[in-house]
Amino acid sequence: MIDFVKQLTNDQARRLKTYKKQVERINAYEETMRALDDEALRQYALELKQRLTDGADVRAITEEGFALVREASVRTIGLRHYDVQLIGGLALLEGNIAEMPTGEGKTLVAALPAFVKALEGKGVHVITVNDYLAMRDAEQIGKIHTFLGLTVGLNVPEMELADKQAAYAADITYGVGTEFGFDYLRDHLVGSPQERVQRPFHFALLDEVDSVLIDEAKTPLIIAQKDESHVRLKRLAQTVFGQLTEDDYTVDLEARAVMFSDQGIEKIEALFSVDNLFSAEHHVLYHYMMQALRANVLFERDVDYIVQEGKIELIDLFTGRVMEGRSLSEGLHQALEAKEQLDITEENKTTAEITIQHYFRMYPLLGGMTGTAQTSREEFMKTYQMDVVQVPTNRPRLREDLPDLVFDTIAHKYAAVGQEVAAIHATGQPILIGTTSIAQSEAVSEQLERQGITHELLNAKTVAQEAEIIAEAGRLGHVTIATNMAGRGTDIVLDETARERGGLYVIGTERHESLRVDNQLRGRSGRQGDPGMSRFFVSLEDDLVKRYAAERLKRVEHKLKPDEHGEIRHKEAGDIIEYAQTTIEGVGVSVRDYMFKLDDVLNEQRRIIYSIRDEAVDANATAILNNVLAMMRLALNETLDRHIDAELVPEEWATDALIEDYMYLTQQAPTWDDTVGDKDELKRALAPWIDGIVAMAQERIEGYPEVIAFARQQLLSHLDIRWTNHLTTMNALKEGIGLRSYGQEDPSRQFGKEGLEIFQETYLDIARDVTIQLCQLDLYFAQREEEGL
Repeated sequence: MIDFVKQLTNDQARRLKTYKKQVERINAYEETMRALDDEALRQYALELKQRLTDGADVRAITEEGFALVREASVRTIGLRHYDVQLIGGLALLEGNIAEMPTGEGKTLVAALPAFVKALEGKGVHVITVNDYLAMRDAEQIGKIHTFLGLTVGLNVPEMELADKQAAYAADITYGVGTEFGFDYLRDHLVGSPQERVQRPFHFALLDEVDSVLIDEAKTPLIIAQKDESHVRLKRLAQTVFGQLTEDDYTVDLEARAVMFSDQGIEKIEALFSVDNLFSAEHHVLYHYMMQALRANVLFERDVDYIVQEGKIELIDLFTGRVMEGRSLSEGLHQALEAKEQLDITEENKTTAEITIQHYFRMYPLLGGMTGTAQTSREEFMKTYQMDVVQVPTNRPRLREDLPDLVFDTIAHKYAAVGQEVAAIHATGQPILIGTTSIAQSEAVSEQLERQGITHELLNAKTVAQEAEIIAEAGRLGHVTIATNMAGRGTDIVLDETARERGGLYVIGTERHESLRVDNQLRGRSGRQGDPGMSRFFVSLEDDLVKRYAAERLKRVEHKLKPDEHGEIRHKEAGDIIEYAQTTIEGVGVSVRDYMFKLDDVLNEQRRIIYSIRDEAVDANATAILNNVLAMMRLALNETLDRHIDAELVPEEWATDALIEDYMYLTQQAPTWDDTVGDKDELKRALAPWIDGIVAMAQERIEGYPEVIAFARQQLLSHLDIRWTNHLTTMNALKEGIGLRSYGQEDPSRQFGKEGLEIFQETYLDIARDVTIQLCQLDLYFAQREEEGL
């Protein structure tokens, strides 16, 4: 413990000292709790809840609450929280990230703050990285909470509405983060409050928090509706792409961005016999050519996706898992289908979207757990205002992390891995080989097969056998190959003989794009004081080097002389690997920050639209009335501004167009005195007419309940239609905004400026739509009179 504290900053050491004092006080309650019978423990929980109801602060009941949970855990699942687990729980309760290595019992830690915050009666969400873990934790840890009188819910995809509502109504709800985000979006597409599932946000606990809040942060959550497919055009775009060369487009691998060169544009225009690919009439063609370019250049089969049963299945690059039910929007998924010569499905058109970052920032309090967060502490602080608390291990770590071995070629690297595995396997020591992609895992598997080494292969193609494969990975003589082990959620437990042979030996076959992920792989070994080893085998042909350190490699290549086995022992070789990884980590931070700034613009717009929509869904008559009347006034005033230029004299005004537009909106033509001499006078002259239009609508809405229902329905309908179109426009703007940097412009600033203009137009379109409908009420009342109503 002394050595551990020495590694901490002064602030971290002080915080840890405070937590340790709290742990001493929690421990002082242990005998008291142990002496109570089961019913008395439940009564104690009710008393704590009542104290909160009476106005006590959560901090005032934390130590008793933690002691209560520890005793309940012993009685229900036979596990007693270690002191370090109590420290982790205290860190989470303050909205921090508890950094705890694999095997330290993070799942049990979450039971502590989840219980205390659930006593406030506002709901706690415990986020896991997959449905299996959510079900496991709800079942296992849920026993502790139900024993103490709380309710536990499970939120998974494709549940019935009533079941989802019950899950969210529970005191503590377990589930995968993306499903919570999708539920938020779905709640803003409903037509009545009875269809909503979520309550107001309160407290969320995230397991593998770095995987959820950082690794998944580049991909927004999107709900889409089916749109026309343009199947022939997509196939044609793929065929045309096949006739292009690498000189016809440019690639920025760091930013995962592509664009056609001038030469490429000319070729496409010639092949399609069009004069200008960028003209409005050819925007669909340009869009599908861009998607074909992205599909072919940025997406690699068996790395970014697999083809399974005739379908494109997307791969989560950070967990190696298939992302069930996820597809790419705006025609990119269909471009991949064309690339792989599969049946082309209907295209998805975005109707609602939000980033992981903005979704979780809506929680007033957020806590997280992971084994690897310190390297991203700055990003967590900046984006989520969450600090990282390094929690000491329960037992000293015995794992030995060996230095990397660097080779000149991938072939030499795999040969060395094979030799190492053969040598270690002969001793019986279990081996876990971590790879960065399915293709790489299959290449390593082929290497071992040639050597006659029996092994298990775990990747997105074999995920059904995951639990069984992992359960066996720590046994004597077992060799397991797996894509990224982050968030697997299952401890690799050693049998006694394997422990005596040195524990689990982890081999990495390529450095990941994040040091955190490397550390996650290493962390599979050395759990709870077990012995173990880890080592990475890398090469100068690895994708990481080719993408992010190619220029640096060229400058020093003459120094890097390999031995007869291809190994390079020169320090510069290791420095290049480190440089490549540091570079891509920096790029990753920049990309996430850039995407966050872009979505900040959309987030503000989303809040405005969703606020108006929520009031309409809740049938808040006053709010609906105020919104639609304000929209009518905006539409009528803006119509004048649209057609009348203050710089022109009245004789030059487009009065015919103005009157025609007013007729279109209101079914009425305004009149004004010929003596009006400028725009301001015209505004004053038309003000009574506009007031009359709005007053008539107000009178009818207030006087007839069915009219407020009509206004509500029109408001919801036009909000949804225009918002969907707005998202499409904003995504198209986002698609090209990055090119602005070439003109010395800040893309995010330009996106904000142009995005605001587009939103103002969208809002105005909604206002005009609503005005048209409400100004046609004369027809409605005329019909009622004819019917004698």
